[in-house]
Amino acid sequence: MLLTRLTEERLVKLFRQGQTLGSVYRSLGQEATACATALALGPDDVIAPMIRNLGSMFVRGVTPDEIFLQYLGRATSPSGGREHNNHFGSVARGIIAPTSMLGALIPVMAGVALSFRQKGERRVAMTWIGDGGSSTGAFYEGLNFAVVQKLPLIVVGEANGYAFSTPPDRQMAGGMSLRAQGAFTLAVDGNDAPAVYEAAFQARQRCLAGDGPVFLVCETFRMKGHAEHDDQRYVDPQLLAEWEAKDPLPRFVAWLNQRGWVPEPDLATRLEAKLLAAAEAALEAPWPDPSSLESGLFSA
Repeated sequence: MLLTRLTEERLVKLFRQGQTLGSVYRSLGQEATACATALALGPDDVIAPMIRNLGSMFVRGVTPDEIFLQYLGRATSPSGGREHNNHFGSVARGIIAPTSMLGALIPVMAGVALSFRQKGERRVAMTWIGDGGSSTGAFYEGLNFAVVQKLPLIVVGEANGYAFSTPPDRQMAGGMSLRAQGAFTLAVDGNDAPAVYEAAFQARQRCLAGDGPVFLVCETFRMKGHAEHDDQRYVDPQLLAEWEAKDPLPRFVAWLNQRGWVPEPDLATRLEAKLLAAAEAALEAPWPDPSSLESGLFSA
């Protein structure tokens, strides 16, 4: 969670310097949902992250070096400079590449889960969706297919307070927990990392038992705008203050301290030094060769 937060803070600095090829979509305040859910999976399970699920990619072995190269569009980035942010996958790490089409990954991951069952493999597929994305047709179609087929799919609903600038009560009736008819639904405090991990673990066990998909709703909050170009003026400052008091990082530190476990006192300093070095190295990395522009393209 700390690595995610510090990486995104470094990316914001690069964005403000005009170095990134697009905006930065932060997960500030909701890092526990991506990290704890991904951590509850088995090594052979497959994930399909969304734009605010950088933490899940770190859990799967993606490095900050790759992330900086990707955001800066360098030739040595995972996509060879053809994409930015976290829009890349890794078959070896069990990561299906994200897409900007919200909800579209749910039918894709239902298909991945179907392949597990057809092959007789004890594996689970997981993807994430936000408030706004849960209003798309793909969300309902994909999840309904998974319910009918009783597929081992976990859809993590990040109830983070806004669909871009639209609050939940302006775009859904009854809240996110009521959106997945037929699917077993679990709701959890999304800023309580151990609780999220436990709920995701239970969801995985249910999937492996053949009981069908699980819609895991994590109640959290997006502490920054939709992206760095969004000043978040539409959010009540009092609401931000209330959720700041529920920040998942200090809550997890308190949970550790209660059990006699003390995090390294200089952990943040060490991570910041490594991230600075990785960012500077990415800035010195070569740009893609224009002559390779058409490589990797296919036509029917």
